[in-house]
Amino acid sequence: MATKLMQAIQYDRYGGGPAGLKHVEIPVPTPNKNEVLLKVEATSINPVDWKIQKGMLRPLLPRKFPYVPGTDIAGEIVAFGPQVKGFKVGEKVVAKLSHDRGGGLAEFAVASESLTASRPPEVSAAEAAALPVAGLTAYQALTDVAGVKLDGTGDQKNILVTAASGGVGHYAVQLAKLGNTFVTATCGARNIDFVKSLGADEVLDYKTPEGASLKSPSGRKYDAVIHCTTGIPWSTFEPQLSDHGKVIDFTPSMSSFATFALKKLTFSKKQLVPFLVTVKKENLSYLVQLVKDGRLKTVIDSRFPLSKAEDAWARSMDGHATGKIVVEP
Repeated sequence: MATKLMQAIQYDRYGGGPAGLKHVEIPVPTPNKNEVLLKVEATSINPVDWKIQKGMLRPLLPRKFPYVPGTDIAGEIVAFGPQVKGFKVGEKVVAKLSHDRGGGLAEFAVASESLTASRPPEVSAAEAAALPVAGLTAYQALTDVAGVKLDGTGDQKNILVTAASGGVGHYAVQLAKLGNTFVTATCGARNIDFVKSLGADEVLDYKTPEGASLKSPSGRKYDAVIHCTTGIPWSTFEPQLSDHGKVIDFTPSMSSFATFALKKLTFSKKQLVPFLVTVKKENLSYLVQLVKDGRLKTVIDSRFPLSKAEDAWARSMDGHATGKIVVEP
């Protein structure tokens, strides 16, 4: 029997940016015993995708070349391994692929059953594909680290979200407001109304002196900072934090790990917390349900066909997307 081929995007070395992405025809992958094979309907791009290509996570990632990037996908199950019990052919799902294997920027992809969640018809493929890395990062940072209860109970917390119009940030503002929070957010001037529409209580233009200082217009001190950008030193955060305030850092550098260690050593009550998301199926299902119920919205910055994946890559690297960038085969 002839091997079925599919269109995919690959790169075979570090560096190269959008120009390093090659359009190839490769065999459709075969699901292992506990995997599902999806016909991909949408894949969202995350900054970590091009950071891996740049070599910022070597020697860990990618595991080997050539590499098909992309981890956040939505699609339809077309086959599955013998140990898969929870899904059937034809079912619409969202899945998070592992970064070491990738596979998202292709017409078909295999996903672990344990990281695949059902997608109801009310949630589009693009809306769902945007959720895994960005949505779960915001969700876990707020619930696990900041201690926000999304049912609205508990003491009010003051939350700052930096780069609030981006992928993680736009989810963080909305999810925080499901809890008992007062949300201050930073973004560029053109996105102030957008971030207010997501529910932020006060919004700072990061290019103004007030915005750069992160000072709350209403004089609040932050219990937690959902830090979605880079280049802000600890000395800027420190005076704006409450006594036990935490800065949750999604793009930890060596200096942030050093600050983290120093704060621990000096028993400082204020902390910098380096954060890496752990994807759990039940959390992904919860976010899909919130989208279905209209309590969380995925904002799509732009959509590209697979044939223009390098344009989506460039858009993400540019760093000015409002919401999420999606590729649709």
